[in-house]
Amino acid sequence: MDQAEATKKIVEELEKKSKTKSKFYFNDLAKILDEKPRAAKQFINKMIEDGVLEYWSSGSTSMYGLKGAGKQAHGEGED
Repeated sequence: MDQAEATKKIVEELEKKSKTKSKFYFNDLAKILDEKPRAAKQFINKMIEDGVLEYWSSGSTSMYGLKGAGKQAHGEGED
């Protein structure tokens, strides 16, 4: 799998679920990619760098979501 294919899979799946959820755990994304954690982490980090995904942490929980999606992004005044 290459980066473009991984990005397409993640974006399509998260958009399908966007009506009910805006943030996802790392394991959810790794399962979508059907990759081992190390490979999935590389794809996900690249998507964050490219501005496709955003990282969110409450301090004890780390989650990922599509850039600009969800209440958190709008509440913090992000674009």
